[in-house]
Amino acid sequence: MEGHVARFALLLCITAAASASSQTCDPMEVNDNPWVYVSDILIGCWTSFIREDKAEVHILNLNFTTTMFSLEMTNAKPMNLILTSRGKSYGAHVLNTDVNVYINNDSTISLHGNQHRNNIHTQDFPTEDEELVKWATQEFGGVTSFTTVRNLRSMSSTGAKGTQPGSRSCILRNEDALEKHFMKIETARRASFFKFCSPQQENPGDKAELHIINIPDNSITRNVSLRIDTEKTSVFLRGPQGTTWTIINPQHAKFGSTNDILLPTFTHRILPFVTLDSDNAEEVQKKALDHFKASTFTSYTELRPEDSMVSLVLRKKDSGVVEAAPSPVTPITTNAPHQMPLLMQLYTSPDYRSPLDPTTKVQSDKRIYAEISVHTFGNIALTIKVISCFVRSTGSCPVLKELPFMPEACSLNSCPSSTRLSFSLDQLQELTTWDLECAVKLCHSEKCGDGGRVKRSLEVAQPCLQPPTPPCFDFGLPGVLGIAFGGFLIGVLLIGALWFIKIKTGYPTGLDISSTAANLPGCPCSGAKRQPVSTNPSPSENSSANASIGSTQSTPTSSMA
Repeated sequence: MEGHVARFALLLCITAAASASSQTCDPMEVNDNPWVYVSDILIGCWTSFIREDKAEVHILNLNFTTTMFSLEMTNAKPMNLILTSRGKSYGAHVLNTDVNVYINNDSTISLHGNQHRNNIHTQDFPTEDEELVKWATQEFGGVTSFTTVRNLRSMSSTGAKGTQPGSRSCILRNEDALEKHFMKIETARRASFFKFCSPQQENPGDKAELHIINIPDNSITRNVSLRIDTEKTSVFLRGPQGTTWTIINPQHAKFGSTNDILLPTFTHRILPFVTLDSDNAEEVQKKALDHFKASTFTSYTELRPEDSMVSLVLRKKDSGVVEAAPSPVTPITTNAPHQMPLLMQLYTSPDYRSPLDPTTKVQSDKRIYAEISVHTFGNIALTIKVISCFVRSTGSCPVLKELPFMPEACSLNSCPSSTRLSFSLDQLQELTTWDLECAVKLCHSEKCGDGGRVKRSLEVAQPCLQPPTPPCFDFGLPGVLGIAFGGFLIGVLLIGALWFIKIKTGYPTGLDISSTAANLPGCPCSGAKRQPVSTNPSPSENSSANASIGSTQSTPTSSMA
């Protein structure tokens, strides 16, 4: 009996463990989803326009059902802000001296604030979207952004540069205003039909989150955009057949989907990861847990949008402000917002084991090795193709030079989602700080899209030149003996030559160095016979202090001879 009880208890433990390892929940209708909310796709645009006085030009088109909002522009860059609204609204503002606000003479907007009232201007301008853009372009030279916001609560400037590469004119289109990372926008939550549940009763904190979004088959939705404003997140997406999910910022999450996925970087669709025909909540939850090998999930959301196009935002729990996530900040990237974060690491050797410190100066005669990698997400395997590299000096006179490179071997095991290359710095002879930048493409299943650019600073120095070393001859014992014997033979030959000259020329053996004739030109080599010298010195010679004892004097005849 006791054995049966023990087996039964063990079976209960196994069942409980299995149940705990695959938690599910029953969704209930809610008025406010704590994790997912519906954002608006409204008319807008943004460009890289900045006036000569460094001021930007922004148009804010307000669409209200609530009437109170605030403008917080204490950290804003210099700008001309044009406000327009068809409904009555009241705004409180906090501006800095470089922000000028323009409202229409007959505007329904009422602004209140105690600072810089002289920065509020009234002027006649059109209210229609296209006409307003044309007027602002003529009045200020261009338009940096046009943004339509429904039920604005507050707007502030992040101080980030609002440049969208390659755009010159502000062409209005459907957009998600949260894509504009240079603005921080808070809106009143839009009422939507949600079912929601969560098996986790507490905030997971630093633990990885798993969120499930399910759109039942009886919905007409076909295009869904999703913005993820939380990190360490996995998202499972399920919708009717034919649904396309556009992930605005995929670098913030891992995801799985039963539908096609579009990424901002790619122009082609990524096929579904998972096959699931049922829209039943329990089956969707179990499929998500199985796909991510998880024991539980953070939230399950079920919604039935009324429109064929809907924009969703996944944000942190209990966060009252929904703000655009800034583009990733790395010392190596100049990516446009929402592109994949790229990383470039430099090395000093082809084994890629010695990373180069950013502050280290590199000699121009050295070859540099680089590895470019991309942040991985979801189950998508990406490859990187380097299109071009160039360097730009950072001095007062900037110089742009193309930098030839060579691809290096890089297996999938040694460097997944990355590529390797090397280049020479021999054309960078001067001691200068350079920005090294490479343009890349990201590829998936042999289809490629623009991956942006990755940048890294680099200091180049001239190589240390050593003075030329004189040649060093190393002689052994045979060499030393040979040189000594050679010197002996040369000495013997020279002595023999001098003896031969003496015999042939009759040169005297006892030449008196004090002889006056020795100082006369032509005298030593003349063969004339010298006259005998008197042995009796004259009195004057004895008394002369300059006379030479025993000196000889030649007669005029002998001297002339």
